[in-house]
Amino acid sequence: METITDITKDFGTLYHPKSALVFYETKGANTEVYVEHFDMDKNGNPINAHPLTVREANILAKSLHTQKEKDKAFLKANGILPTNILHLNPSTEKGTVIWYTKAQKRQLYFVNGLDIPNGKAHVPPMLWKASKNSLSVFALASDRRPTNNTKLYYGPFFNIYEDGKVCMGTVNVEIKNSASVEEFTKAWEDYFFNSYFSHLLGGQSPIKGNCVNLWNELINTDKIFPKEVLKKNNKTLKNLL
Repeated sequence: METITDITKDFGTLYHPKSALVFYETKGANTEVYVEHFDMDKNGNPINAHPLTVREANILAKSLHTQKEKDKAFLKANGILPTNILHLNPSTEKGTVIWYTKAQKRQLYFVNGLDIPNGKAHVPPMLWKASKNSLSVFALASDRRPTNNTKLYYGPFFNIYEDGKVCMGTVNVEIKNSASVEEFTKAWEDYFFNSYFSHLLGGQSPIKGNCVNLWNELINTDKIFPKEVLKKNNKTLKNLL
């Protein structure tokens, strides 16, 4: 899928070289270390070599501490944990979140080959599971908060494998180490809905009926998503934990 949103505002801050440290070490049984600090000119060339001062060392230590604290903030809530969060593993490297969304109206995008116009349509309640670099989605039969035994349905969308994993195509997914759980879930929902749906995966329709016809009937209307077309996938929320 290809994103169509303007994401230039989300590009990372451009950092310019300002200083450099060079560590010197003596050879022999009793090694000693000497640290030299260089300023950088406008072209990025090192100048003004001098021994690392206590003040400069303190600034470096504070910077490293700040970065470490940002990493610890991954998947922490900004306040009380949102009620739509069902399961949370805040590990920086293997962190995952499972959450649900109620039925809502969303902007959807489709490639020209599907002959479905872009526009807004009602989507069913959904269950989401995501890590830093992967997303799985499922449909739900109601807006009620899911429990361990809540039955899951195939997501009635294109670009989703039979196991629920979403094919993100060329979308460049970037989840920050400092992302709160609210930022994390919103980012994934935006990645999913702001990308082009292009084709079915797995060789069968994810709904009872024709998926193209379904979205042609719903797009740019106020019709509520017909939950009777949802197809069970023999999984419950417990299977995702």
